[in-house]
Amino acid sequence: MTGHSDERPAEPMVAEVREGDAYDLMAKLPDDSVDLIITSPPYWGLRTYGQDHNEDVLAEWLAEGGDKETTPPYDWYRLHGGCLGLEPLPEWFVDHLVEILQRGASALKAGGSIWLNIGDTYFARWSSIRMDGRQGLGDNPRMRRKTPMGGFRQEKQLLLIPARFAIAMQAKRWILRNDLIWEKKNVPPRPEKDRLRLAHEHFFHFVKRAKEGRPKYYYDMSAVEEGARDVVAVNVRSGSDGHSATFPTQLVRPRVLSSCPPGGLVLDPFCGTGRALTVAVESGRRAIGFEMSPTFAAAARSNIAGVQGALDLG
Repeated sequence: MTGHSDERPAEPMVAEVREGDAYDLMAKLPDDSVDLIITSPPYWGLRTYGQDHNEDVLAEWLAEGGDKETTPPYDWYRLHGGCLGLEPLPEWFVDHLVEILQRGASALKAGGSIWLNIGDTYFARWSSIRMDGRQGLGDNPRMRRKTPMGGFRQEKQLLLIPARFAIAMQAKRWILRNDLIWEKKNVPPRPEKDRLRLAHEHFFHFVKRAKEGRPKYYYDMSAVEEGARDVVAVNVRSGSDGHSATFPTQLVRPRVLSSCPPGGLVLDPFCGTGRALTVAVESGRRAIGFEMSPTFAAAARSNIAGVQGALDLG
């Protein structure tokens, strides 16, 4: 519902990081407990984040009678060594990301929101996967893998993964309220001579479909950027604590302030080093993060503790 929600009893400003797969942890959340899901999941086909991935997972799926145009369930995929973001086909990635988010649908309140940041990928038959680091920044180690061609998967094709994801969410009856464009003014030079530099990402705002009538959800328009436009310019920032793709604070804070009531619960199911969680705590919200990497989970806990300590001293 637009405007402010009814007052609620004061709740302790707490934040925690739970280590594990979001697929499992989302399903353990109590129903109607989360006010805002805000996250930036791994993008398809760009980096490993230090995770091991089974490059034979497609062959194993075919050997079990599957076909490449049919996405295996995420649970099958991960049990066969697959990692989110490293699927052999972008279609698999889209389906898995939607499947994971659906596991948390009952935990999101009727008046809650999802804000999800996602970038696009160009297709190459022999694609380059970075171990870490942003595309075009630094001499980061990389590996090459062969990716199946066919259909829209053609050399040099911009895959439109954000749009495919948004449409897949709509098919699950989510309501897309905004496609916010994050303009990145400081993107680094690229070696390509036959296309423009990719200098934006998408930040989608979804709400739940109402049982009757129009959706009603918490939204504080006074907390968004000046001008309330669906294009915001925020420079890319360097990573933190060994993580190369952390949220810029200036991008996250207006989403938290506008889409989660004070004292409400913010969830980041792919929290990395905890940037969204620290912003939530600084803004007077509670926060929960999920993270598979023990290293990043530890960094997120440390960053949250630092913010909480500063608030206590203040």
